Amino acid sequence: MSNRYASSAALLTLDDIEALFTRRGGERYSGEPVTQREHALQTAYLAERGGGDDELVTASLLHDLGHLLHDGGSSPTLRGADDRHQYYAVPFLRAAFSQRVLRSIALHVDAKRYLCRTRAAYWAALSEDSKRSLVLQGGVFSEEEADRFIDQAYAADAVQVRLWDDLAKTPDLATPPLEHYLAYARRCLRSGSRAG
Repeated sequence: MSNRYASSAALLTLDDIEALFTRRGGERYSGEPVTQREHALQTAYLAERGGGDDELVTASLLHDLGHLLHDGGSSPTLRGADDRHQYYAVPFLRAAFSQRVLRSIALHVDAKRYLCRTRAAYWAALSEDSKRSLVLQGGVFSEEEADRFIDQAYAADAVQVRLWDDLAKTPDLATPPLEHYLAYARRCLRSGSRAG
């Protein structure tokens, strides 16, 4: 990994993000039949088709960027590790994107814990890797935890990103290219950001 990604104060530009997907996007998405790039593109594609605005499509594209920034190895859950990827990318994106984008990324793991509590069939539909990671991430929320979670700003957006995330594991699904979704990200860059 480049030294410029080693500091949490560094800002990733859209060119940097594109380079990360070029360099590491072909790696297998832990325990799933798709690559990191395919998973990101499919999540963004589902957000776009589901009527997501620029911010939700961008959060969907970047929700697992922490996996590309932090080398946790293949399937960290098999080693009993929670890589906390949902938080890893946020400092690199903070200057470029709104709190809505950042919080949708940061909360997408807790959204899984919430959905397991609030939707009876949700847990059974999770992949085996998602079930393993759920345990490492703190398990299913209690009712009180679920209530506290959904009352947070942008938690409902994170839930929607999570639902698209769960469906974005289809081998060989045709989606628009990365450049198409980086255009969404470019449109929702914060004013004054040099990330573009």
